[in-house]
Amino acid sequence: MKPLEHPVVFTCGADQLIGIVAQPAHGAASSGIGIVIIVGGPQYRVGAHRQFVQLARALAAAGHSVLRFDVRGMGDSTGAQRSFEALDDDIGAAISALQREVPALQRLALWGLCDGASAALTYIARRHDTRVSALCLVNPWLRSTQSLAKTHVKHYYRQRLVQRAFWLKLLKGGVAVQAARDLWANLRLSTGGRNLPPDRPTADFRTLMARGWHAFLGPILLVTSNDDYTAREFIDGCSADPAWHAALLKAQVHRVELAGADHTFSNTSARLAMEAAVTTWLQPLAAAHASIESGVAT
Repeated sequence: MKPLEHPVVFTCGADQLIGIVAQPAHGAASSGIGIVIIVGGPQYRVGAHRQFVQLARALAAAGHSVLRFDVRGMGDSTGAQRSFEALDDDIGAAISALQREVPALQRLALWGLCDGASAALTYIARRHDTRVSALCLVNPWLRSTQSLAKTHVKHYYRQRLVQRAFWLKLLKGGVAVQAARDLWANLRLSTGGRNLPPDRPTADFRTLMARGWHAFLGPILLVTSNDDYTAREFIDGCSADPAWHAALLKAQVHRVELAGADHTFSNTSARLAMEAAVTTWLQPLAAAHASIESGVAT
C-alpha cells in the first residue's frame, strides 16, 4: 500500500518552514515511531536524486511517520540561510511539528546525512531534548583542513603511488607533476605544517558533536559508505581525536558500512541497502512500542 503524504507549514521564530509528512497507508500498522530527516549540505527536502523522498516513503511503508523539511533559508522555507551549526531552532521546531501532526507517536528519531548528522549531534549536545530517543547518523561531517589532507593521503595518494601510469606521467612531465605537488601539499597539511588555512566552520563543532554523542543514552545507528571520503574522514578522525576516543565502542552504537555506496547512495542498490539498514535498526524500537501497546490493551 502506498504511504500517505501531506504538506505541513510550521513556524521557527519569525519564519515559516515547509515540510512533507509521510505516514503508513490507511489500515496499515503504525510503529509509533517518528523520524525527522535533517538534510545535509545546501539542499532542500527532496535531496539529490530524490533521496529523501524515497527514504521517507520507504520508512512510512515500514510503519513509521516521517517529516522531511526545509530549514530556514532553503527550499520553500523563509529566512536567511545558515550553517549546520545554527540549526537547533529548526530541528526543535520540526520535532514539535511532527508531534502535532501525529500525536500518537511514542518515540522519535533524528536521521541526518553529512552535516545534517553533525547538526543532530550538536542539537543533542546543546538542547538535551528528551523527546529524541534514537539517532541515525549517515556519513557524518567531521572535517578539518588537516583531517581532509590525511584522508587524501591515506585513501587516494597511496593508491596513486603504486600505479605505473602515475610514474610514467611524472617522468614525461604530464599532469602527474601537479599531482605530485598536490601530494606534497597534502603531506604538509596532514602532519600539521605551518600556515594552515583557517577551518570553516569553527573547529569546536567537532568537540560539540563528540559531547552530544557521548551524552546520548539511546541507540545510535552509524551508516558509512565505503566509497566516500567524508565517511572515511569521520572514521579516521574518530581514531585520532581524543574527544572521540571510544565513541564508536559504546554499547548502543550499531555500525553499518555499505560496500559500493557513495556519499548520497546514488545507485539503486546502495540506496536500498541504506533504507534496509535503517528499517532493520528501527525494528527493536517498534517492537518495544508494540509491547507497550499490548500491555495497555490487556
